Amino acid sequence: MTTTSATTTALTHIAQLVTNDPALGEGPLGLMRDAAVVIDGDRIAWVGPSGKAPATDNAVDAGGRAALPGFVDSHSHLVFAGDRTEEFNARMSGRPYSAGGIRTTVAATRAAGDDVLRANVARYLAEGLRQGTTTQETKSGYGLTVEDEARALRIAAEQTDEVTFLGAHIVPPDYADDPAGYVDLVTGPMLDACAPHARWVDVFCERGAFDGDQARAILTAGAARGLVPRVHANQLGHGPGVQLAVELGAASADHCTHLTDADIDALAGSETVATLLPGAEFSTRATWPDARRLLDAGATVALSTDCNPGSSFTSSMPFCIALAVRDMGMTPDEAVWSATAGGARALRRTDVGRITPGARADLALLDAPSHVHLAYRPGVPLVSAVWHKGVLV
Repeated sequence: MTTTSATTTALTHIAQLVTNDPALGEGPLGLMRDAAVVIDGDRIAWVGPSGKAPATDNAVDAGGRAALPGFVDSHSHLVFAGDRTEEFNARMSGRPYSAGGIRTTVAATRAAGDDVLRANVARYLAEGLRQGTTTQETKSGYGLTVEDEARALRIAAEQTDEVTFLGAHIVPPDYADDPAGYVDLVTGPMLDACAPHARWVDVFCERGAFDGDQARAILTAGAARGLVPRVHANQLGHGPGVQLAVELGAASADHCTHLTDADIDALAGSETVATLLPGAEFSTRATWPDARRLLDAGATVALSTDCNPGSSFTSSMPFCIALAVRDMGMTPDEAVWSATAGGARALRRTDVGRITPGARADLALLDAPSHVHLAYRPGVPLVSAVWHKGVLV
């Protein structure tokens, strides 16, 4: 979505503006009160007191509402067909989650036509956008053949710039007796077909999926083709995923539910972001990640939805913020930062996740006087307007 003419718009009388720039306002969120933002084309041109806003072509009165950067959802799985309602219903009746459920979605996705997959991606991106998500990463991982993984990435890349190759989601049934052969496929022909369509390479380093040696081989091969690593790490139990992510300079280690002191120290001493996905714990009744422990150690934390049909079928970043505050030990300020600037860090982006001159003009206006209401009023659709690349959507 792009602007069609060079127009300027001033959003004025913002009761509380989250800039994520401490040079502009109070604390890590750079909070400003009675603020204004000027949008020029697809960029932020000016931020300051509402009474000092320069003249613009258009003006929007925020009417004492709060505004914040568009959410940056740095972990999702949107290229799929079907759903897993029956699995969810059974799990809520007491059956524990296991990685094997992915196979159900693989079968449905392989059988679906391109138009079905394309429409599903568009639907979930639109859901997120209505709730304030203006930057969205998404992955392959439900095809698990050379053709189907490449198809998934092509479809994803039509609609978002942040595309991740996750051929190493699970070992598919057709390779159940030859996991080494599947790793060879992922690091060879599949990578060849998929690398041109992706920015990132990911692996589910977990029991029931890929062990540390297999994950290292896949991530190293992807990096050699110019893809930046990210890792599904330490979701279902303790394992090598976090340490491997830090060792290989991954942009993020995602889930981070089961961490040792050494894992915490490794993350805190690195540039690897710990991306927490509370929707997965909510939907599987699993142990909550301890965000407080990570933050107190100095690790960088992001929040994301993990939107997928099996373990976290939500596209709502506000919902994840509320969960993080209620059940993961985060303050409302920390959760909002992690859902905006933290997600940008996890995607190694400097143009999103903040409202500062030169940043992309992605903003969410809340029907509330403060960003704290995202946690204070859980489940309420507070996002009343969204600007994406300078366009009111």
